[in-house]
Amino acid sequence: MDSEPIEQAGAGVPDSFQRLWTPHRMAYIKGENKPSGSGADDGCPFCEIPGLSDEDGLIVARGLAVFVVLNLYPYNSGHLMVCPYRHVSDYADLDGPETAELAEFTKRATQALRKASGAQGFNVGMNLGGVAGAGIAAHLHQHVVPRWGGDTNFMPVVGRTKVLPQLLRDTRDLLADAWPAAS
Repeated sequence: MDSEPIEQAGAGVPDSFQRLWTPHRMAYIKGENKPSGSGADDGCPFCEIPGLSDEDGLIVARGLAVFVVLNLYPYNSGHLMVCPYRHVSDYADLDGPETAELAEFTKRATQALRKASGAQGFNVGMNLGGVAGAGIAAHLHQHVVPRWGGDTNFMPVVGRTKVLPQLLRDTRDLLADAWPAAS
């Protein structure tokens, strides 16, 4: 026969749930590190990241017009973003070389993710404007989210939490090593 749970001082009555803490998400929830305005000098992280080392900025690859960086608040492990260096908010405002390199680096991102993690599919896209869901609408970025069969479970639905099995720096190292050379 099960005995009654004993109340723990300051912690209440224990239950059978294990706890998964995701304290890094609080920065996202509170809007920390969001730009204060729409200009490049208003704290835009996509303008600041290229000035950091690849390791500190979580940059996987650099091109002439774009760079590839891990998302700090990923939907899945390996969630990448392809960003132009130039501070531009609308896809239509990219010039020809930026558009071509953004497309090429998106293609190479899928190749690196397949090689490094065995990704079976991808969600690729842009949220243009705040009303479309862009967290940082002032600086265009294309998401590349790796997917695997069965990667959806109860955690995002019930717990509103994603389980990421790897530290971002470790993911960055794997993807940088798997990044394909220009063809």
